[in-house]
Amino acid sequence: MKRLKRGASLILALLLSVLLFTGCAMNGDSSQGQNAASSPDSSSEEKVLNIFTWATYFPDDILEEFTQQTGIKVQYSNFDSNEEMLMKLQASNGSDYDIVLASDYIIDMARKQDLIAKLDKSQIPNFENINPDFQSKFYDETNEYTIPYSAGVPVLIYNPDLVTVPIEGYEDLWNPALKDSVVLMDDARNVVGLTLKTMGESLNTTDSDQLNQAKEKLMELKPNILALDYNTSYQKIINGEASVGYMFTSQAATALLENENLKVVYPKEGIGFGIDSCFIPVNAPHPSNAHEFLNFILDPERSAHISEQTLYINCNQAATPYVEQSNLPDSVKEQVLTIPEDLLKGAEFIQDIGTDASELYQNIWTEFKQG
Repeated sequence: MKRLKRGASLILALLLSVLLFTGCAMNGDSSQGQNAASSPDSSSEEKVLNIFTWATYFPDDILEEFTQQTGIKVQYSNFDSNEEMLMKLQASNGSDYDIVLASDYIIDMARKQDLIAKLDKSQIPNFENINPDFQSKFYDETNEYTIPYSAGVPVLIYNPDLVTVPIEGYEDLWNPALKDSVVLMDDARNVVGLTLKTMGESLNTTDSDQLNQAKEKLMELKPNILALDYNTSYQKIINGEASVGYMFTSQAATALLENENLKVVYPKEGIGFGIDSCFIPVNAPHPSNAHEFLNFILDPERSAHISEQTLYINCNQAATPYVEQSNLPDSVKEQVLTIPEDLLKGAEFIQDIGTDASELYQNIWTEFKQG
């Protein structure tokens, strides 16, 4: 997701976590991060909302409508990576922002550091619209801290005019008929992960023997690789340079908007999965405004409009009829914005596996790229 897109290096963030913990211990009670967000009467709050996320992730027209309806001015700051977000949240102890939108694994780290406030659900009546399939995950098992915003899945996409062999799962990428025609995302965890899935193993294994076997198998894929591209892999599918791609759902949707005949495959071996969610930092300066905004974006029609703009999977079950009625082509709505329910239940999150295991994945990836 946006990053599902997960920069692998967490070392600096972890070091800062230690410093933060030490500081909290010196300053006494750190339990405030477990308390509900302080929510004074919204009329007493400054009419400002400080948002922190990736650039353009909240559509401009949604932010403008919120300001028009509430009089609350949105001040939008953006980060380039989840790790950058966490470092800035740590530095301010959660006092610079009212709403943060980030990825699941980094939210898990922030919550464990008491940087996230509990939500006051009495101020979010639209909370009930959230699809339960996107709740009770490892980073918020009790659904007290986060609002799921969007979800993404790395998928296979292929051009049936250029492919002469069946494409049903990751294993098919090794077919010799696909020589020099496959584009993969340039990402260690995802590509080593898909290789592990062909072996029946977890995306998050830390077993060195399993990882060595995955390395050997991944090297056998080398002849089929046309390119490695994290951000614009869809371009090679659109222009016909590549016949098969492995990319995020939003990128696959972009390709489908250019060529409705492309086919999306949710691999039979199982899918990786990621959720980007909103949270209120523990010391947010305008918590009532933040709650009002969360309720605003959970409106079904607005939520569907957001999905139409971002091309990510919608986490709002009340928005489903509006997503289905959107102006997006059926090929996008049916193949990308809806995950088969049986696959969703068995989806696996990429999680933090520690520094040592992360280095093993990165070493495999470096050797693959250089080999």
